[in-house]
Amino acid sequence: MDYKQNLHTHSTFDDGKNTLEEMINSAIEKGFDSLGFSGHAYMYYSEPYSMSVAGTEEYKKQVLQLREKYADRIKIFLGLEFDMYSDTPQEGYEYMIGACHYIKIGDDFVAVDRPKEHYEKIIAEYFGGDGMKLVKEYYRQVAEYPKYAKIDILAHFDLITKNVERANFFDYNSKEYLNAAIESLEALKKDVDFFEVNTGVIARGYKSTPYPMLSLVKEMKRLGYGAIIASDCHNAKDLDSYFDVARDLLIEGGYKEKYILTDDGFKAIAI
Repeated sequence: MDYKQNLHTHSTFDDGKNTLEEMINSAIEKGFDSLGFSGHAYMYYSEPYSMSVAGTEEYKKQVLQLREKYADRIKIFLGLEFDMYSDTPQEGYEYMIGACHYIKIGDDFVAVDRPKEHYEKIIAEYFGGDGMKLVKEYYRQVAEYPKYAKIDILAHFDLITKNVERANFFDYNSKEYLNAAIESLEALKKDVDFFEVNTGVIARGYKSTPYPMLSLVKEMKRLGYGAIIASDCHNAKDLDSYFDVARDLLIEGGYKEKYILTDDGFKAIAI
């Protein structure tokens, strides 16, 4: 029987729609075996989307309290989604998800998790209208992630494809695009063991397929990354949305197993 877990879960402590306890109750109703919370680390350059400094401490406290309260019904893990340029302390968590929601250009933090209108603006303003220049700079900076944090799971690796089904900013099937992404994956592999198949982009209506795209899943398999299925959930109803699509993507990419987090660390199970 498949073990049902989600490690990429948000709440009202950051930009989620539901409280921690509402998320837990939804997970129980949906038959989850365990649930991991991964609040956005404080980002002074993105306060509306992240936990505050004081809120981070309260988040940690409440997750641990709720773990005890629901111990006989579901296993709860305490994690953090660490944005690459956050300066939040990294201690005290059971796992770390690494994300790059912003790239840094000069003194500017430039968001890459935004609608297509934002992409039109930043490509024009920072990259002379050339979307492929954005691609290369994004993957160049992602490759440097280990300088900033020790992470377990690489989140939504090809986040910059968020709008590809709505706008033609760059050719994401081109050799030039794939080479930039693969070079980043090769650089990261010595420090990062796992990546997530992220279905949140489908649940929120941006794409019809998860992050990362199939060609990159195949490269991750070749490089030896372990795979985790996650919904990047911001709404309790979506906790297990499109997990079947994620599973099919992994199988097509050559995977026969996924990883789950246990009290003894990450463990592979058949998919």
